[in-house]
Amino acid sequence: MSPTTGDLPHETRRRFTARFSAQDAAFRNAVRGSGVSLLVILGFIALFLSMRGFTALNRAGYHFFTEATWNPEGGEYGIASVLTGTIEIAVTALCVGVPIAVLAALYISEYAAPRARRLLISLVDLMAAIPSILYGLWGVTFLQPRVIGISRWLSDHASWLPFFEVGTDHADPGSYTSSHFIAGLVVGMMVIPICCSLSREVFSQAPQAEREAAYALGSTKWGMIRTVVLPFGRGGVIGAAMLSLGRALGETIAVVLIISPNFLVTGHILEGGGNSISALIALRNGDASEFGLSALMAAGLVLFAVTLVINFFAAIIISRSRSGASTEA
Repeated sequence: MSPTTGDLPHETRRRFTARFSAQDAAFRNAVRGSGVSLLVILGFIALFLSMRGFTALNRAGYHFFTEATWNPEGGEYGIASVLTGTIEIAVTALCVGVPIAVLAALYISEYAAPRARRLLISLVDLMAAIPSILYGLWGVTFLQPRVIGISRWLSDHASWLPFFEVGTDHADPGSYTSSHFIAGLVVGMMVIPICCSLSREVFSQAPQAEREAAYALGSTKWGMIRTVVLPFGRGGVIGAAMLSLGRALGETIAVVLIISPNFLVTGHILEGGGNSISALIALRNGDASEFGLSALMAAGLVLFAVTLVINFFAAIIISRSRSGASTEA
């Protein structure tokens, strides 16, 4: 402080600039270019789908989202049925896969012995490496005959829920085959690895000090998990579930092998028959006319947009959670 005027001395800010070597600058530019290239690739994909699907979207208008029939050559086409089927399969997959993945992640991170933990992590990673077509074959040949009994039980005892109703013959096993429910079970097995891996990483980052504080207050193992690990990893688990949802929405080969394609909006997941956007594109792409291909591109654009929005919100949820902030720090 100045002895004469009493004014505060003038403060100057000093700016520090890091001097990068040639190697650091090259690496920084390469990493930055890789990040920008991802955005450019996504932009080109969206532009390609928009340009190829504009003709069909322009002709159908908003009816593209309300029409269930798929007959582009006849002038009647829309994604109401396939979009409904896509959502039913994805939601069923989440209801099956996410609880199993979260419980497995808790066991691996909190209960498993070190040697067993390494083995289980390798097995989960191996599940992610299995091709989709093998999951589809397993679903058709092994899972489907064994799930029909469960489907019939749900139809008989839980039909007060609209999506468990079956409008066809309840006693006929063929009424329950090739359904959205069976396809959702198979896709649920496919999303377990990604959800389990992400959840396990989040749980393992729970602060050790808070774990020890919970034990010091007399908490049990489960009490510590309930009060420390689960609250800390809540945002990460939600983000992992939403990323799994994006994965389930786009699954193709396994769904194609299981479902029997039709274009009906029923909302009954146990009934045989159904479709999804990705399965529609895979089945109709080979013999589609030029205009039919434009309609398929429009359907792909909708699926691309839905998946992108889901992944975007998943990233926001993770970044705003304690686990996400801890990771960024």
